[in-house]
Amino acid sequence: MSSALGSTRLVAQGLITRPHPTPAAAVTAFAAMQGQDLPGVLASAALRTPSNSIDDVLTDLDEGRVVRGYPMRGTVFLMPAADTAWITELCAGPSVRAANHRKQQLGLDQEQLGLARDLAAELLTEPHSRAELFTRWDEHGLRTKGGRGYHLLFHLIAEGTVVYGPWNGGEQDVVLASAWLPPGNGLEGRFNGDLDAATAELLRRYLTTRGPATVRDFAWWTKLTLAQVRRGLALIRDEFDTDGAEEPSYWRPGLLEEAKGLGAATAAPLLLPGFDEFVLGYQDRLFAMTVDHHQRLVPGNNGVFKRSVVLGGRVVGVWTRSGRPGRRQFEVDPFVELSQRVAARLEKQYAAFPFVAQ
Repeated sequence: MSSALGSTRLVAQGLITRPHPTPAAAVTAFAAMQGQDLPGVLASAALRTPSNSIDDVLTDLDEGRVVRGYPMRGTVFLMPAADTAWITELCAGPSVRAANHRKQQLGLDQEQLGLARDLAAELLTEPHSRAELFTRWDEHGLRTKGGRGYHLLFHLIAEGTVVYGPWNGGEQDVVLASAWLPPGNGLEGRFNGDLDAATAELLRRYLTTRGPATVRDFAWWTKLTLAQVRRGLALIRDEFDTDGAEEPSYWRPGLLEEAKGLGAATAAPLLLPGFDEFVLGYQDRLFAMTVDHHQRLVPGNNGVFKRSVVLGGRVVGVWTRSGRPGRRQFEVDPFVELSQRVAARLEKQYAAFPFVAQ
């Protein structure tokens, strides 16, 4: 496939012009960024801002502007605190229902979930680490090993009781949603309970930051039904340009002209974290790589994405950071031959990369 789509999406994603003044503004524009690789998603937010500062991301965490939750697909996402409640209420249902089977396998029931909820409410009058929360649960007979603690925490986050909040030096502490999230931002408070309006707002942000993209991309991303997505699209279709294809793509007005005007800038080499939305934000990732290269990016298709090297809208290699603090080494495993000029620019990118810790 032509690299044009990849280059255009790089511009939409803010990776070329870095248009968002703060990490919180970037996360708000995206609505959610996939975040199971915590250092990676923090870097993803920084990479879309002019400052490219990891400290700015950590400040937004500590001051409660961004959090992580489980809004959809059973996957943790970095999200704006002001939007976490309504997005989770809109999208979390399918993943919670799917998790109920696993809950039974783990020997967990509603009584135990209720106890976990009550103990969390008692402990989290101030932020605590996940390990501290699990210790409290263990002390009261809620065995957390074997995935049980993780599963209990998933349920409490997906139901809107707790979220991952401030940075504690190595991870995010767990906090009560009622104390940490701005009030009145559930579906009822933001949209008077109108699911179509909420879907339209989430779709608006998705298409603005990831377009050109289709409604099927969005339905895959959220796991909302196509019928629900199309009702939301009907409310905002006129806000976007489209190609009019049988399966149409949509994008923000002016995007194609902006990408064209940026010229060679869209072909500059980039280093991205492993789970960046440029790679994971679409149902079909082959717009940015071949099948063989995809297998090298996600070995064994095991869901673990390596850090990507992007050139001209295409994934052309993976990269690692090895060694001990103070003696880190930058290594690239290219999928294609890279020129010395590209290699030198990648070294500069590495030196400026927003790592969360050295």
